[in-house]
Amino acid sequence: MSESREPSPHGRVVNRPRLIGAAALVVIALAGLWWLGLPPFSGAPPKEGRTKRAEVQQANVEVTLSDKQVSSLKIAAVGRARFDVTRSAVGSIDFNQNMLVQVFTPNQGRIIATYANVGDRVQKGQVLFTVDSPDLLTAMSNLIQAAGVLVLQNANLKRLTETLRGGGGAQKDVDQARSDQQTAEGNLRAARDTVRIFGKTEEEIDQIIRERKADSVLVVRSPITGSVTQRTAAPGLLVQPGNAPAPFTVADTSTMWMLANVVEADAPLMRVGQPIIVRVSAYGNRQFDGAITVVGAQVDPATRRFLVRSEIRDPEQLLRAGMFATFTIRIAAPVETTAVPDDAVVREGDGSMTVWVTTDRRRFVKRTIKTGMQQNGSTEILEGLQPGELVVVDGAVFVSNKAFGVAGAD
Repeated sequence: MSESREPSPHGRVVNRPRLIGAAALVVIALAGLWWLGLPPFSGAPPKEGRTKRAEVQQANVEVTLSDKQVSSLKIAAVGRARFDVTRSAVGSIDFNQNMLVQVFTPNQGRIIATYANVGDRVQKGQVLFTVDSPDLLTAMSNLIQAAGVLVLQNANLKRLTETLRGGGGAQKDVDQARSDQQTAEGNLRAARDTVRIFGKTEEEIDQIIRERKADSVLVVRSPITGSVTQRTAAPGLLVQPGNAPAPFTVADTSTMWMLANVVEADAPLMRVGQPIIVRVSAYGNRQFDGAITVVGAQVDPATRRFLVRSEIRDPEQLLRAGMFATFTIRIAAPVETTAVPDDAVVREGDGSMTVWVTTDRRRFVKRTIKTGMQQNGSTEILEGLQPGELVVVDGAVFVSNKAFGVAGAD
C-alpha cells in the first residue's frame, strides 16, 4: 500500500499516517503520567523544606528533671483566691469644669499689672491683676459727692429743727429738710453699692469717703482658692467684661474629672454614684478614689463607645489635665475560685495558656488550661486544673525550655 502524502501550504509534503501516530503516542504518555499520579509538564519537584510545615507540638508533653534541677523550682498545690468582679476603661484626666472659674474684669479698662502666672497656687481674694478703669473713677466721684451732700443735708436739718424749737422758722421747712436728708442717705447707699460692685470692701469705701480721694485702679481678685490654669492678661491690654478669652482662669484642683470611653456592652453596668478606682502611669499602682457623676446618653457610632465622667478626689494636687488614665469599677460581689500564681502560667506561641503539673516532683506534664481574671498576683483557672494538684509556680519557663531543648536550659 502506498503512503498518502499531501503538499503543505509551504510546499512541503505531509505524511498523514505518521502525524496521527505521533499524536497517539503523546496521548498515551499523558495518560501514563496521570495513572502514576504525577502532574504533567511540571518542573522539578519542590524541595521538602519548602512545602512541609512544622508539626504542631502535641499537648501531652512530658519532661523528667534531675534532683538538682527540681531544687531550683518552686512547686505548690493549686489553691483558691478571691477576685473582684470588675470592669475597666481608659480615658484621660481633665479639670473639674464645675470648679473652674474664668476671671473677668467687672468693667472695661487697660491692665496696669498682673500678679500671678500659670501654675501658681492662689487663695480666694488674692489679687490677680489691676485695671485702670474710668468707670471706677466715676463711681468713686459719685460716692464722694453723695457723702458730701448727706453731710450738708444733715447739718441743714439740725439747724432748722433747733430754730423751730426756739420759736422761729416753720414746720414745713423742717419737713422739707428731713425729706432732703433722707434722699441724700438713699443716694449715698446707692453710691456705696456701686463702688462695692467694683470689688471695694466696706473699709475701703469708708476710707474713700474719709479721705475724699478717688482712684481709678480697679483690683480684680481670685473668686476661689485654686491654681491658675490659663492667663492671657498682660500690662496695657484692653479688657472688657465677658469678652473672651478671660484674663485669668482659676481651677480648684482638689477634685478632677476623668473622661472615659466605655464599650457599649458595659452600658447596663454603669450607674451614677458608683465608686471607682483610677490609676495613672505617672504614679504606678497608686490609686485615686472617685465616683461616677455622668453616664453618657449617646454611643459613638464609629467606636461603639460612650462617655462616662467621674469626679476624682485629689487633695494633694498630683493629677494633671491630659494625663492618660484607667479606671476600674466593681460590678458584683467578689468571688472565690481556683487560682494559681501568675508565674505558674506560660503563654505559648499560639496564644494558649499552659502549666506544668507533677505528681512525684520529678516527672512534669504540660497541661493546657483556660484562664480568667488576673488580680493581686493570682490568675483565675476556669478549666484544666483542680485544687490540690501540684504545679510549678516558679520556674515554669525553665521547664518549658528544658522540654523543648532550648539552649541554656541545663
